[in-house]
Order: sequence, then structure tokens, then C-alpha cells
Amino acid sequence: QVQLVESGGGLAQPGESLKLACSASGFIFSLYDIRWYRQAPGNQRELVAGITGTFSTNYADFVKGRFTISRDNAKNTVYLQMNSLKPEDTAVYFCAVHRASGDYWGQGTQVTVSS
Repeated sequence: QVQLVESGGGLAQPGESLKLACSASGFIFSLYDIRWYRQAPGNQRELVAGITGTFSTNYADFVKGRFTISRDNAKNTVYLQMNSLKPEDTAVYFCAVHRASGDYWGQGTQVTVSS
């Protein structure tokens, strides 16, 4: 079955960096777009970045220039490099794949940016 597992979250100070990973299984990884979302307490889940199977990327305006999404199809893994972190980046970060059979989500990884 489809599984997505996020890792790499934690506590960072403003201006620091973290790198998240999303390991996938149960589908032909290289054929699908993978997206990162985040959800802060009291807020709706929002799209952060996405990458297609052919490595095209897109970003939400609030992370452009700071975050970089990438993928390694040999490892079935998508990464989110987060630089210049801000307190408002604090959220649970989820990766997801949207397939004809449904939407699949990981369990999320907490990112906290605080001094």
C-alpha cells in the first residue's frame, strides 16, 4: 500500500536551516508529483512546494527564495531544504501524493522555529 514517511523536523532558531525528507513506497514513485504542505495550530493546511516526476518545481510565495524542494527517484525520497527559517514557519509539515485512487499523506513532522 502507499506509504509516506516524513523525517527531519525539529527545533531551529530563526535564520537557521532544516532539511525534511519524505520517503515513499507502494507506488511507482518517479511517475508522480509529490507535494509538501504545512499546518500551524488553528490554521488550515497550506501548500508549501511541489515537484513533478520530471523535476519541475513550484513554491508558495511565502517560501520562495528560502525553501528548495528536490527528489531522488533512486531512493524514492523527496526533500525540503528550509533555509532562513522564521517563527511563522512553525507548523507540522506533511508530504502527499495525489493519485486517481486517492490522496495519500504522511503522518507529518513538527518544525518549530523559536529563539
